[in-house]
Amino acid sequence: MECTIRICGEAGQGIQTTGEGFARLFSSLGYNVYSFQDYESRIRGGHNFYQVSFSTEEIYAPRKYIDLIITFDKKGLEYKNLLREGGIVVYDADSLKHYESDKRFINCPFREILKGEGLKNIFENVVSFALVSNIFSIDRKYVYKVIRDIFSDKSEDIIEQNIKVIDIGYNFDIKKKIDLPSVSNNSNKILLDGVKGIGIGAIGSGCKFYSAYPMTPSTGVFQYIGANAEKFNIVVEQAEDEISAINMALGASFAGVRAMTGTSGGGFALMNEALSLAGMTETPIVILLSQRPGPATGFPTRTEQGELLYAINAGHGEFARVVFAPGDPLECALLTNKAFDIAEKYQVPAIILTDQHLVDSLYSYERDLKIELKNHDYRLRSVEFENYPNYKRHKFLDFTKNIPLCPLAVPGDSRQLVFTDSDEHDEDGHITEDGEVRKKQLERRYFWKIENIRKEISPPIIYGDKNSKIVLVGFGSNLGILKEIVNNKRLSICAIHYCEIFPPPLRENSEEALNILFNAYKTICIENNASGQFQRFLESEYNFKFSSNIRKFDGRPFNYDEVLEGIYAII
Repeated sequence: MECTIRICGEAGQGIQTTGEGFARLFSSLGYNVYSFQDYESRIRGGHNFYQVSFSTEEIYAPRKYIDLIITFDKKGLEYKNLLREGGIVVYDADSLKHYESDKRFINCPFREILKGEGLKNIFENVVSFALVSNIFSIDRKYVYKVIRDIFSDKSEDIIEQNIKVIDIGYNFDIKKKIDLPSVSNNSNKILLDGVKGIGIGAIGSGCKFYSAYPMTPSTGVFQYIGANAEKFNIVVEQAEDEISAINMALGASFAGVRAMTGTSGGGFALMNEALSLAGMTETPIVILLSQRPGPATGFPTRTEQGELLYAINAGHGEFARVVFAPGDPLECALLTNKAFDIAEKYQVPAIILTDQHLVDSLYSYERDLKIELKNHDYRLRSVEFENYPNYKRHKFLDFTKNIPLCPLAVPGDSRQLVFTDSDEHDEDGHITEDGEVRKKQLERRYFWKIENIRKEISPPIIYGDKNSKIVLVGFGSNLGILKEIVNNKRLSICAIHYCEIFPPPLRENSEEALNILFNAYKTICIENNASGQFQRFLESEYNFKFSSNIRKFDGRPFNYDEVLEGIYAII
């Protein structure tokens, strides 16, 4: 059993609060939950919706068809064509000045109810939350708990006022009822989105400096780390622009702490020169690149996977870097952690590639979820630095050591000096014009790092029937779609998901996935961009040709139904 609710209205009408309320409510009852948001680039007005799906089975991706619509604007009424059999629309006919005789439409006079109690229209989303919870026959004590959680940072008076509105909504005589099946594992779950996943990964990795200029959809991570900065002793700085943001982070990293910055495509363009600086000076940094459709300012609040090749090739000159594209909030935490570890170990920039869909979507997990994070300090500090013989920041390779890179020392922790330069430099970090020195530096700074980082890159994850002749391939936030298609009982399908993108894993480590691809009858690459960037990347890397693809580039994430329809059209 699964059910999908879509809450529609203008910005400022509490759409997000209501949607998150339903996500919290059904996860607290033990259902698996997935939600996503569709919102315009404006503070007030426009048309937005928040869609929540809950199920007794696992659920990871958006649905095209809907079971229940709550709408506070006329635009929401247009989704009636997406209603499943037995689906309903809950609306206030008087406030919308629109009346439907269709039996699927239930007129709930939100504003009249509130007016009768002497309350303002601002509470109409809370009344609707109560009414629909009552339609599902949910004990109001669970709804009270959700209200207290959502408004936990508000005064007790505000919480009690909202609970009063819940009672008003429950007391309204509504005839329609929907029976929910019991959940076999009735343990309440936790909800995570990509923002929290990345934030948890960064904090757990020992990040002590985060600087950014706010840019949707990366701002949520900035806010999350900022909200936890005092608790975890993190310096968080809002810079005047993205150039300053990345250079602040590089300065903090050079000074001895783990540092991170975040932005979206336009801001990342401004960061490119400093990205090269990180490559040349071998200063570790983690960069969150949260994608949105471009070019220019593009679709600020929409989603796309249009910057994969940009992330892989950004910055002038040749230098090592890693690019990870997590697929869900758990991977966000784990790969942010791995990005910090590799950045510090190999002294390279690491890019975490996300998108609006991933950072804003909620996924449910078991409450006992444990996320194991690594935090090993690779820096030379205090006494260890003082006793280090003849320190040279950019010392040529010494293969007698396990990691033949000179450790990154903390300036000021010893009488020994730490030099580096944005110009080509010698072992000591001083500018040089020597061609042989340049060759030796590139051997270490580029070839050796790429070769050895590849050994630490995990192969893609394989889902479903490995003997299937139909194979789907995707990366990043399309993980949920791949898993759901594999779980479909009508098709025998194999899916391969890549999240550690660049440098690609060693061929011998990817042998199983490559054998599946080369032996398949239909190979389909799924990605949210127009030009097939991931398809081109894999084809060039492994001398392989996909037989087909499914691409979407309207600023919205794939939904399960359209991908399934696309697969049937291909096969």
